Amino acid sequence: MNSLLIGELSPEQPSFEPTKNKELIYEFRELQATVERMGLMKANHVFFLLYLLHILLLDVAAWLTLWVFGTSFVPFLLCAVLLSTVQAQAGWLQHDFGHLSVFSTSTWNHLLHHFVIGHLKGAPASWWNHLHFQHHAKPNCFRKDPDINMHPFFFALGKILSVELGKQKKKYMPYNHQHKYFFLIGPPALLPLYFQWYIFYFVFQRKKWVDLAWMISFYARISLTYMPLLGLKGLLGLFFMVRFLESNWFVWVTQMNHIPMHIDHDRNMDWVSTQLQATCNVHKSAFNDWFSGHLNFQIEHHLFPMMPRHNYHKVAPLVQSLCAKHGIEYQSKPLFSAFADIVYSLKESGQLWLDAYLHQ
Repeated sequence: MNSLLIGELSPEQPSFEPTKNKELIYEFRELQATVERMGLMKANHVFFLLYLLHILLLDVAAWLTLWVFGTSFVPFLLCAVLLSTVQAQAGWLQHDFGHLSVFSTSTWNHLLHHFVIGHLKGAPASWWNHLHFQHHAKPNCFRKDPDINMHPFFFALGKILSVELGKQKKKYMPYNHQHKYFFLIGPPALLPLYFQWYIFYFVFQRKKWVDLAWMISFYARISLTYMPLLGLKGLLGLFFMVRFLESNWFVWVTQMNHIPMHIDHDRNMDWVSTQLQATCNVHKSAFNDWFSGHLNFQIEHHLFPMMPRHNYHKVAPLVQSLCAKHGIEYQSKPLFSAFADIVYSLKESGQLWLDAYLHQ
């Protein structure tokens, strides 16, 4: 470490940056130790096994729907709904393995991550890791969190960035209408019109051949199982319908916890404060937990990214107490209120952009 040593601080220099909450960090470290003692970082392997089995059963049920009832409109639509459920739920499960929150050894987590995201979903694990780890390091920090890269070319996000964009007289889109066009280029389009194509560019550009092999196994499997029933055109129609349905599910769930929250440049705050100001929760229920893959506990997930999801509700009261002690807002809301807040926040930031664009 001597090669990294620049020098010693003089006695009058502070040992802690003023932008960081020293007391909060100290108490959070104590909370981390408490969580470890409570065993909340240990996964229930039966939970994750049953979760994987329910995905595989839905996958089989989708194929049986066409095989038993034929390929007319109603069975075709039911099959698409079942497959989109498979894709969404596999998305939440790969997230668990990607965070190394299931097994105690990283090898098994990585292997199952490749299987779920690669073979069950047709996407590269390295691509997810590359984007998602950046998101967790600096959530809602412009140019550091790739999840908000749609600012400024598609949306004006956050109060501060939107006003800044307006003052600079920049207009890539009619942002004052973004709460309307979000329904066209947001939930329906992200997966089928962007992710679906970019993932192939990613694996070839970075030469991720192992990821490519897993992805090919996905396309080979769906081709072998569905082309005999539907033909090539029918298979393509089913595939993109599934991606469309999955995209709506994915975008609403993943954006409800972040878009309505504080979005700004990186202000060099402490890690705990950065996570708390960028996240909110959705109320716990059996449906909400399943529908969102327990990402309704987004606050707890960001504070304890390696914690198995079935333990989020156990640590939540401790996190609430920590927030209350330090005067930090702990937001939790109903599911549909969380969805609505995405639209409301886009409308508000769009109006702030317009006012700054016209008058400042």
